[in-house]
Amino acid sequence: MNKAQERTQADSNHPRAALKFIFLLGIVSFFADVTYEGARSITGPYLAVLGASATALGMVSGIGELIGYGLRLAAGCLVDRTGKYWFFTFLGYAVNLLAVPALALAGRWEWAAALMILERLGKAIRTPARDTMLSYATSSVGRGWGFALHEAMDQLGAVSGPLIIAAVFYFQGTYQAGFGILALPAVLALLTLAVAKMNFPAPRELESKSKKEGAALGEKGNLPAAFWWYTVFTALTVAGYAHFQLMAYHWKMQEIILDVQIPVFFAVAMGVDALAALAAGKMYDRTGLSLLAGVPLLSLLLPFLAFSGGAAAALAGTILWGAVMGIQETVMRAAVADMIPAAKRGFAYGVFNTAYGLAWFAGSALLGFLYDLSLTWVIVFAAGAQLTAIPFLLIAIRRQAPRKA
Repeated sequence: MNKAQERTQADSNHPRAALKFIFLLGIVSFFADVTYEGARSITGPYLAVLGASATALGMVSGIGELIGYGLRLAAGCLVDRTGKYWFFTFLGYAVNLLAVPALALAGRWEWAAALMILERLGKAIRTPARDTMLSYATSSVGRGWGFALHEAMDQLGAVSGPLIIAAVFYFQGTYQAGFGILALPAVLALLTLAVAKMNFPAPRELESKSKKEGAALGEKGNLPAAFWWYTVFTALTVAGYAHFQLMAYHWKMQEIILDVQIPVFFAVAMGVDALAALAAGKMYDRTGLSLLAGVPLLSLLLPFLAFSGGAAAALAGTILWGAVMGIQETVMRAAVADMIPAAKRGFAYGVFNTAYGLAWFAGSALLGFLYDLSLTWVIVFAAGAQLTAIPFLLIAIRRQAPRKA
């Protein structure tokens, strides 16, 4: 064991060390989100400019999320088997981030679509490893709060990126200029990741002693029933949740808001996401999965607002979209960490995210198809998926083992 590993192990039970690690990965996520969320705020209208239809947009978004989540199962298995958290994290971030400035070179919507999918592939590679490392650190500061802090920093980047793109448009810049300028935060994210690795080469040592002992008792068992019920609930809510690209496509095609306003709306959503994440993290540590009971009910309102035809309703829908995303993205990672022992956590994150990606793909593709037919069908499908999800959450809550302090 080298000196860096000894230092990590010696500090493993100290919340200060865990918070430092969470903060460093939060900075990485900040710069990463500046990069790819800045890009994602305009990929919907960018594909429209390049000639893509709503159906094509839905397919591209769905395939991207399918790959971005579906391949996490394989990545999670490799992480658990090899323990090479940093290797997969570095590889994934490199692919994830460097695909963004390359969008400036795309002259056809098919090439842009391929790069959008490649960016999601990078996220698939790095997310199980990164979330597993975070799960070790959050054990000593509270699962919900630890993941909420990371999510909040992540979303601050997601606010900044679209605002940078909006500034480019304000000064009469092109889509290509917007994608090109995002190369800088991509490089800063990778440099910060290198600093995190130098300071914490053995992240598993950050798991608190009590959590390690509790996890060791269940490492050889199957994934618990509550995990599967919770996964089905999440898949249904995601399938019926309109993605921002389709919302932005609608606003552009119907001339509801200006092009320069679309990334600003996305920035608003990401800011709301950050605030909702902090509140949700604290509440999750007190209430557990029951916090998610309101997610399907809130989601029922989204299509009525986002596709109603007015700028004010579009803004309200954007705020609601961000709030639900903040709750969901914080709680889902914390809940999986609470349900699953450390030795199987990468695999569990992979399974969970594969189901998430399949649901996102199916839902995005279907919503895009239904949009081309009629907005009424978009609303019917979205509402049906959310209402169907509620019983699965109630079963997951009933089946979940009591959480340890």
